[in-house]
Amino acid sequence: MRFIGASVVLLPWGWWIVRSQRRAKMALVPPVATPSWLGLSPYAFKMSALVGAVGGVGYAMLAYSGFFFAPAAHASVLMPGTLPLSTALVAMWLLQTRMTSARALGLGLIFCGDLLVGGASLLQAFDGGETWKGDLLFLSASTCWAFYSVIVRKNELDAVKATIAITVFTAVTYVPVYALLLVFGVIKSHLGTAPWGEMVFQAVYQGVGSVVISGISFTKMIQHFGPVRSTMMTALVPGLSAMGAVFFLGEPLSWTLVLGLVLVTTGIVFGVRTVVNK
Repeated sequence: MRFIGASVVLLPWGWWIVRSQRRAKMALVPPVATPSWLGLSPYAFKMSALVGAVGGVGYAMLAYSGFFFAPAAHASVLMPGTLPLSTALVAMWLLQTRMTSARALGLGLIFCGDLLVGGASLLQAFDGGETWKGDLLFLSASTCWAFYSVIVRKNELDAVKATIAITVFTAVTYVPVYALLLVFGVIKSHLGTAPWGEMVFQAVYQGVGSVVISGISFTKMIQHFGPVRSTMMTALVPGLSAMGAVFFLGEPLSWTLVLGLVLVTTGIVFGVRTVVNK
């Protein structure tokens, strides 16, 4: 539903962009070929497949699979909480960036703060069962998104075009393959029994909200601030989620939550204030 919802908006948008690019390039003397894929993605197949594999299929499959094994609280801590660290490591590898002492301190504070916020919940992974599988899947999803963030920066991809490329790749690879596996009974799904209202809501919220709006906005941040500084902002998610539970669900305000938020905020200040190694 995430990919279908995004496709409804972004596939026509991609077709229009490719068509406009072709007209502009054909008007030049001599005409210039426009790289595109299937007339829908503004990027050629190689780049579309690359961003689609890590930022689309890889991230979504790993993240959503993790919910079968671990609680949602683990996802809110592990995916956004570890994203700054994984992005920094990937950036050091692919972009040859240098880790400054201020940024290292900021990442350390962020990591410790998120552990304080979700540490008690994460300890469930040692109680037996399959919780640890979900945690590993969440960490893998975070790494996938880190690679996408760095790829966007390295190749100077446009936010809208990159998000369209992801959607085109998932629409022509994952969606039809999933449908065929479902028809032949290879996989099981509750799509046949799920209420239509729920499916439409997920398509709109996950597809339009998470992919179109959030995806384009976050990729735009990467263009301006770089992958590491942009992903540092996501470290606030665990603390803000916990604070939301305090105000809206009446959960107790613990000292670990307050201290965790202080550490995360301080870490972000240390990390984003430096302009070195964007």
